[in-house]
Amino acid sequence: MNPDHPVTLDLDNQSNHQEERPDKPEEACGVFGIYAPGEDVAKLTYFGLYALQHRGQESAGIATFAGDEVHLHKDMGLVSQVFNESVLSQLPGTIGVGHTRYSTTGSSRKVNAQPAVVNTRLGKIALAHNGNLVNTVQLREELVKDSINLVTTTDSEMIAYAIAQQVNAGSDWLDGAIQAFHRCQGAFSLVVGTPVGVMGVRDPNGIRPLVIGTYGENPVRYVLASETCGLDIIGADYLRDVEPGEVVWITETGLASYHWSQQPEKKLCVFEMIYFARPDSLMHNETLYSYRMRLGRRLAQESPVDADIVFGVPDSGIPAAIGYSQASGVTYAEGLIKNRYVGRTFIQPTQAMRESGIKMKLNPLKDVLTGKRVIIIDDSIVRGTTSRKLVKALRDAGAVEVHMLISSPPVTHPCFYGIDTDTQDQLIAARMSVQEIANQLEVDSLAYLSWEGMLEETRENTNDFCSACFTGNYPVAIPELVKRSKLMLEKVTV
Repeated sequence: MNPDHPVTLDLDNQSNHQEERPDKPEEACGVFGIYAPGEDVAKLTYFGLYALQHRGQESAGIATFAGDEVHLHKDMGLVSQVFNESVLSQLPGTIGVGHTRYSTTGSSRKVNAQPAVVNTRLGKIALAHNGNLVNTVQLREELVKDSINLVTTTDSEMIAYAIAQQVNAGSDWLDGAIQAFHRCQGAFSLVVGTPVGVMGVRDPNGIRPLVIGTYGENPVRYVLASETCGLDIIGADYLRDVEPGEVVWITETGLASYHWSQQPEKKLCVFEMIYFARPDSLMHNETLYSYRMRLGRRLAQESPVDADIVFGVPDSGIPAAIGYSQASGVTYAEGLIKNRYVGRTFIQPTQAMRESGIKMKLNPLKDVLTGKRVIIIDDSIVRGTTSRKLVKALRDAGAVEVHMLISSPPVTHPCFYGIDTDTQDQLIAARMSVQEIANQLEVDSLAYLSWEGMLEETRENTNDFCSACFTGNYPVAIPELVKRSKLMLEKVTV
């Protein structure tokens, strides 16, 4: 442990506290890459990761390339805990690759933090991965058979070694990487640093996002990030998305594009739009705030409720609540105040605090709620544990009616592409009807947005999204062994 970072995080122990986990889909990752000779790429990468912190809070890492030398620092914790001025000053170079992680494949240990760095005959590569492969068992067997010594339990390291294998067999960086990508099935948005350039790549379905930005001029430098908010923070301009099945190769000669998959089919994770990505990030030429407001308006059409006030669960439910208010005429108010400095605490609260539950992160405004019929809007319900505590807290604060509206359909299936939505038997909507969930949460009424409404409000081709967590229709086939690990009930509601 670096002496500048005295905080020790017992994440494996934290995972045992199921009740204290957020009642949300979890476990995305954020990736960042930059090619910018003459700039402080470590510091730019740090700020890019800082803006992407919401995508993963377990570990963070940065690798920089100064010619053939690679400088790497990664550790458990938030970006601001892992890095400081002293650490960043020891990461010189012209190329930066960064990652902030919430574990999907591989447990929460420092050895599994990214970027994954491996040796090749042409020098080292540093790989940062957002997503999840579904053929990890097969790929691992192939690599082990070829006497590759895997030191982590992540699929990301396997992709890095698959690239190294092809390069060591005689391919150049680009051809070697493309050959490796063909061996990968599932979701992968990657930033891959090499001594001569940096790559950005998306799987043929583009399940997880990745964008390209330009930085400065004369000459133009290029930036890669999971979301446009990672560009905004450093003053980079959004250029375009990396397309499904595309690899962009950024070197001293500029940016080159190669479509490595001959059959790309857009299937962006719709949960990126509903919840994961920051509301100020751009997707489909608008901020996600605008899309989430439309979800609220659609909710008002589909599920009108006679109430005094409407508010959202901070922060993700707020845009939909504003949209609902605008469309319905129900007064928008703030009913909950969020403690924005709680973060991910690793000091366990007392038993009494655990029983009071929600107040550590969300505190009801009693004078706003007393005697009121309230509508509370959230983007999703996964297990229902937090939602039930929240309803109780609102009633204790004086609300006479509590109506809960959800700006997405019921989550009935687990994700295999880089989000942890638990095994299917832990998903409340896979086990119960809407009325049964309402009874469980002790609300006066409960309604979800329709699947059609969610997709139509994107104003894009509704076939361009993965919505498997709502339907069970997975765009990339899931091997039976992997499927059985999470899929237990096979309930399809759409």
